[in-house]
Amino acid sequence: MNHYVSHLEAAIDGTVLPFGRLANTHTGRPIWVRYHLDEVRAAVAPAAIAARAPSLWRYRELLPLPLDQEPVSLGEGMTPLLHCARLGNQLGLSNLFVKDESQLPTGSFKSRGMAAAVSMARWLGVKRVALPTAGNAGGAAAAYAARAGLECFVFMPHDTPVVNQFEAQLYGAKAFRVNGLINDCGKIVKDGAERMGWFDLSTLKEPYRLEGKKTMGLEVAEQMHWHLPDVIFYPTGGGTGLIGMWKAFAELAELGWLRAEGPAGGGLRYPRLISCQAEGCAPIATAFAKGERFAELFPNARTVASGLRVPVAVGDFMILDAIRASGGTAAVGAEAKIAGWMQRASSAEGISICPETAVCFDVLERMAAAGEVKPDERVVVFNTGAAPKYLEAMPFELPTIDKGAVDWNLIER
Repeated sequence: MNHYVSHLEAAIDGTVLPFGRLANTHTGRPIWVRYHLDEVRAAVAPAAIAARAPSLWRYRELLPLPLDQEPVSLGEGMTPLLHCARLGNQLGLSNLFVKDESQLPTGSFKSRGMAAAVSMARWLGVKRVALPTAGNAGGAAAAYAARAGLECFVFMPHDTPVVNQFEAQLYGAKAFRVNGLINDCGKIVKDGAERMGWFDLSTLKEPYRLEGKKTMGLEVAEQMHWHLPDVIFYPTGGGTGLIGMWKAFAELAELGWLRAEGPAGGGLRYPRLISCQAEGCAPIATAFAKGERFAELFPNARTVASGLRVPVAVGDFMILDAIRASGGTAAVGAEAKIAGWMQRASSAEGISICPETAVCFDVLERMAAAGEVKPDERVVVFNTGAAPKYLEAMPFELPTIDKGAVDWNLIER
């Protein structure tokens, strides 16, 4: 056997689907990849994984690409889990960590999903891919498609951050701005599938970006010596990473790799998942507050945290199911505090904090102050991208010095 996939499974109704052929969705809803976990357990152990190169491909037995296939890779490594003592002290937290995805090849966590999805697309014979993007996914898809020798089409809202616009073009994609939101861009991709003959790489509209994002959860578990954190704060647009991590934790538990907490017999404790959205686009938080399993289209979606500007998510029920199963919540961060939190968190720890993660810190501050996050709990905040990709979110202006008449009072202030 050169892979450990058992089958594909429709997330909405459990329909079993075959592996090894192109698949997008089932009845318009996402598809899970399922594995022969008993065979994975027999084939590899955590100690063997620890000896491998620090890359997301160290988890090959838990990824769908057959073992005899070379991945499409840009050197995507294991991102650091950074203890943030100074910022934690400001928030009254002794065990605050940031998982810094900004250090991936394309500057965001989108490298993970695209590495897996493009690798699988190439293996399955795809020559042309297309996707809508709110920002970082377009650049990542373009980069990995270029690496694989595939043609790539990217459609993005007209006000997508300028760096995201340019990077897709830089990597050779045919990139277009659309006078609408990401769901409008998604309709163009869907409507053009037959005419253009492209494969749809949209969030959760193929099974494999989820598997790449799953490695965030696998890494956190390994970096914490196969324990899990108490709380995870995750910025949620399409929600693939949150869903993927929850899937990863379930697979690790079935494999028996996770360590129980507390005294013998204490059992496994799963992290509370805190889904964070901006107040200008919060469909998941709205549905959670109403006790609903499916989210409605969020009207007039607007936020400078472009990755969160997803007014409708095809995997809404998967996100909400995971949040509720974890005992977590879906919360909203203030738009007006995004720039301030980017600077506050970045200057406290030297980490390049993106606006989506700034929303997480606003939510975390409120929850810590309210006692909903305890001072000694192990808290992981995901920094999903690098700040320099979001020039529009940093409205800073540097003071100017006259070289002939230096104003030292200005400097000393």
